[in-house]
Amino acid sequence: MKIRKMAAPFAVLMSASLVLAACGTSEEPEQNETTGGTNQGEADTTGKVDLGDVTTKEDTIYYSLGGEEWLGFNGNTPETYSTYNSVINERLIEGFMYYGTDGTVYQNEQFGNFRLVSEDPMVVEYTINDNVTWSDGEPVAYEDYLLEWAAQAIADGEDEEGNPKPLFNHVGGLDFGGRTPAGPQGEPGGKTFTFEYENPYPDYQLQVNLAFPAHIVAEQAGMTLDELVTAIQDKDVEALRPAAKFWNEGWLSPNPGELPDEAIVPVNGPYKLSSWERGQSVTLEANENYWGTPPATKTLVYRFVAPEAQVQALRNGDLHVIEPQADVDTVAQIGQIGDTVTMATGQSLTWEHLDFNFIDGNEMGANLALREAFAMCVPRQDIVDKLIKPVDSEAVVMNAREVFPFQANYDEVVSEAYDGRYDEVDIDGAKAKLAEAGVETPFTVRLGYSQPNARRDAEFQLIQESCNKAGFDVQNVAGPDFFSKTLPNGDYDVAMYAWAGSGQVVSGQNIYSTKGQQNYGKYSSEAIDIAWEALSSTLDTSQQLEQVKVIEKNLWDDLYGIPLFAHPGVTAYDSSLQNVRRTATQSTVAWNAEQWVRAE
Repeated sequence: MKIRKMAAPFAVLMSASLVLAACGTSEEPEQNETTGGTNQGEADTTGKVDLGDVTTKEDTIYYSLGGEEWLGFNGNTPETYSTYNSVINERLIEGFMYYGTDGTVYQNEQFGNFRLVSEDPMVVEYTINDNVTWSDGEPVAYEDYLLEWAAQAIADGEDEEGNPKPLFNHVGGLDFGGRTPAGPQGEPGGKTFTFEYENPYPDYQLQVNLAFPAHIVAEQAGMTLDELVTAIQDKDVEALRPAAKFWNEGWLSPNPGELPDEAIVPVNGPYKLSSWERGQSVTLEANENYWGTPPATKTLVYRFVAPEAQVQALRNGDLHVIEPQADVDTVAQIGQIGDTVTMATGQSLTWEHLDFNFIDGNEMGANLALREAFAMCVPRQDIVDKLIKPVDSEAVVMNAREVFPFQANYDEVVSEAYDGRYDEVDIDGAKAKLAEAGVETPFTVRLGYSQPNARRDAEFQLIQESCNKAGFDVQNVAGPDFFSKTLPNGDYDVAMYAWAGSGQVVSGQNIYSTKGQQNYGKYSSEAIDIAWEALSSTLDTSQQLEQVKVIEKNLWDDLYGIPLFAHPGVTAYDSSLQNVRRTATQSTVAWNAEQWVRAE
C-alpha cells in the first residue's frame, strides 16, 4: 500500500506517518483480541509503554507485512515512499514524534521536544536532546533539519509551464519551503532551532520529525559541512547540485540484496542494517551506539512474504508477527492455529480506492462521460458485501476520502458532497454514458494494482464481470512492479490501491492538488487547489470542515476516482511475545517493534 503523505506536512516527517482523517474529532477505532495473547490489552495508553530498565535480549523475531523488496535508506522520494519501505526504515531513524495506536500524536521525549512559541506569526521551536547522535558518533543537530528543509524548499529553475522544479526529488515537493521560506533558524551544531510559518498551519505537529545525516551528504558531495550549510542558506543551486544528486540517488538500493556501505547510512534509531538476502529478507541488528532505551530484542528480521502465505508461515514458526490482508479466509485460518497465536482485529485508517489516469493522452482522464460510465458499473456494494463484511460486519461503502465512516463528521460531509449517484450498479445507465462519450465499444480499460494480492484479485473479477456487461473490456495490468513502474509511468487507465494513514488535517493536499507529489494521475482542479490552500492555512476547525465539503464535492463532480471501503485490519503474532500492539494507523504493527520481546 502507498503511504499517504500530508501535502506539506510530511515535510521532514519521513515515512512514519501520514494520513487520512480530515477534520473533526476522530473516534478511536475498535480493537478486539482473541486467543492466547497476554499483552495487547494491557497497555493503559495508546502510546508507547515505559518498560523501565531494558536489557537487550539475544533473540530473533521474524515479521512481515508483504512481499515487496526494500527500496533504500531514503524513503522520502515518490518512488520509495511506501509502507513496505518504511516498515524497515522507521526502525533506523527516530524523530520528534510518533503516532499512537489510535492516531494520537505523541512527542518522542527521549529524542527531544517541540512547542508552539507564537501563533502570530506562527513560530515553532524544536530542541534535540544533547545525547542524540548518529551511530558514527556525529551529533544529530540543526544542519540535519536544515537539509531536510532544503530538500523541500530549493527550486532548480522552472518547468515548461513556469512552475518551479524541485532540485531534490522529495515526495513533499516544495510545499514546506513555501510555508517556511526563511528555513530553520539556528546555529550549525546546535540542538535548538525554530521555524516561522507564513500562515497558520494546522498540521505543524507533524511537519518536522525525522532527518537524514547532513554530514554524509556533504561528504559525498565533496563539500565540508559548513559549505553545505552555507550553500543551503544562500540557496546556491549550482553548489548544491552534487548534494542533491546524492540525496536523490545515493541512498537508493535498486539492486536487491546489495546493502549500501555502512559508512554512508549511519542511523540514530535502535536498529541498524545488518544483511539483505534478495527476495527473502532484511536483517536488522541492535545499534550498539544507540543513545536511547535499548531495544528489547537484538535481531529483527523483516521477511518478504506475500499476504496469502503469511498465516502458514506463522503456523510453521517462520514468522512471529504478521499483518496480512484481513479477509474471511485469513481470519478463519489464524483462528484455527490455536492458543500458540494471538489475533487482534479492528478498524483501520486505510481505505481502498480506484483512481483514474488524467495524464495527457489518456482518454479515460480526458472524458468525464467515460469515467461516469465506469463508475456506474463498479459494484461497490457487492465488493463490500462479499469481501469485507465477512470480516467486519459494520463495513459500509465509503463515500468520502478525507473522513472515515466511523468518524464524527462523515455523515455531514457526505450529505453535502455526494448525492448517491453511484450507490447502485446501473448497466443501462453506463451504456448510455458510453454512447455519450463517443467511444467505440467494447472500450478497453487497463486496471492495475500490486500483486500478489488475493483480495484485489477478487475485487478485479467483480469489477470486470460487471463493467464488461456495460460495454467495457476491463483488462488486468496488475503485477509486482505496479508501484515502481506501472503507476509512476502512467501505464494504466484505472489504478486500485489504498492510502494508509493516521489522522491529519491536510494530508490529502499532496494527492489532489495540481502540484501534489503524490498526484500520480496528474489530476488538476483550480477549485480544489483553492480549497486546499484555504484549509491548510487556518487553525479554525469549522473553516477546515467547510473546505473539506468543497473538496469532496468537486472530487465527486469531476470524478477524480471512486472510493470503495475502509480496510478492516488484523494482526497475529506468536503468543510468547510481549508488547506486540496492533495499530489503526499506517505505522503498522511494527510501530513499537523495538519493544517486542519473548517472554521468559
